[in-house]
Amino acid sequence: MDRRNFVSSSALTGLALSGLHAAEPAKKPLRVGLIGCGWYGKCSLFRLIQTAPIEIVALCDVDQRMLAEAAKLMGERTKSDKKPRLYGDYRKMLKEVELDICSIETPDHWHALPMIAAVEAGADVWVQKPISVDVIEGQAMVAAARKHKKVVQVVTQRRSTPHLAEARDRVIKEGKLGKIGMVEICCYYHMRKNDNPPVKKPPEYFDYEMWTGPAPLRPYDAPPNDLYGNEPLPHRRWWRTFEEYGNGIVGDMCIHMLDMVRWMLDLGWPTKVSSSGGIFVQKGGKSNISDTQTATFDFPEYPVVWTHRSYGSSPDPEYPWAAFIYGEKGTLKVSVNKYEFFLLGAKEPALSGIPLLEEDKFPEDKTEKDLERHVASALRAHWRNFLHCRETREKPVSDIEQGHITTASCILANMSMKLGRSLKWDPATHTVVGDEAATRLLRREYRKPWVHPEPV
Repeated sequence: MDRRNFVSSSALTGLALSGLHAAEPAKKPLRVGLIGCGWYGKCSLFRLIQTAPIEIVALCDVDQRMLAEAAKLMGERTKSDKKPRLYGDYRKMLKEVELDICSIETPDHWHALPMIAAVEAGADVWVQKPISVDVIEGQAMVAAARKHKKVVQVVTQRRSTPHLAEARDRVIKEGKLGKIGMVEICCYYHMRKNDNPPVKKPPEYFDYEMWTGPAPLRPYDAPPNDLYGNEPLPHRRWWRTFEEYGNGIVGDMCIHMLDMVRWMLDLGWPTKVSSSGGIFVQKGGKSNISDTQTATFDFPEYPVVWTHRSYGSSPDPEYPWAAFIYGEKGTLKVSVNKYEFFLLGAKEPALSGIPLLEEDKFPEDKTEKDLERHVASALRAHWRNFLHCRETREKPVSDIEQGHITTASCILANMSMKLGRSLKWDPATHTVVGDEAATRLLRREYRKPWVHPEPV
């Protein structure tokens, strides 16, 4: 084991150092239900299977083929003869099945209503980021979690990533950066689809009406294939390129980096958000999210500046999706793949670390389809923190309120870009100061008969 591997491995052996908690042994298998059986839904639940004794009692998806595949894979992984109950409507599932944990891994426009329904039904919840597609949805989700006294963990798993916890503890907390003046975060992945697929009839096995839910009903289409060669369906990543269903690359990728630096640097709400951008290069397709965008999140301490482009090259090829934390004594570069701390003027890092791989202990990590291998240990640590907090009733490391702060900040960035002006934010009143027009945009209209949740 070389020094870089040793450094990252030490992040989990010293739980007090990293801030990650070990889960208490469960008295009996936890009853778990999954809403959204796509790629990441299965990936997350496989990590829970590795972490604690569970019984998967219910699976829900609007794609019958995806649902059947998930049931088969879960049976193989749990080595259980008990078959989960299968549903196409989460409301029916939550009404009929009692759950300890409900995992919500749906597209972004389907996070708020199932999460609120799950805590009302008595479950603790694991919910994907961004938690919402408008700010009031997020506010309502926090209110519901608090009202029903439920633990809700948002899947912003950078907060449980061992090498990032180490970077926080060994560089930031030890003061090696000195006074910090600003942070840059970025994503230069070519992840925005730019196709013009024809409108067609949805397949029999896919309930497009239910999948659309409270979002605007677009004509059914899908690109020729997705990034992984899967069958062309809108719910396989094509949806991410439309504002109807999510918050664009800011909501998908900025949220991770912004949440990571908020956690590492102990930042709260930004006081002002400014953003500019648009579709400057990839104009030929149906996709309506920006291909170019910058956003400045002004915190009381210092600004955090985001940039994304879905074309061209990255200024730093080793850090295409990353954060750069600048201090008077040096610079900390962090990403999902590594971290490096450079003293001022140095060409070689004084400290570095890479992701913790536990493939000797979990050999299935090596062969699991589509698994981002660097994220496996982070997801397991995130689940352990969630399970620990279920026992203690503490707030988890990615508590729903933290997820709301980061999500809402990203939504404000998109609003600022569209409005062409900076937005001064008041978290106490959840309003844009002196801007009634912007405040009205904090709640988007739901498609009938779906009803927008209220922060009660």
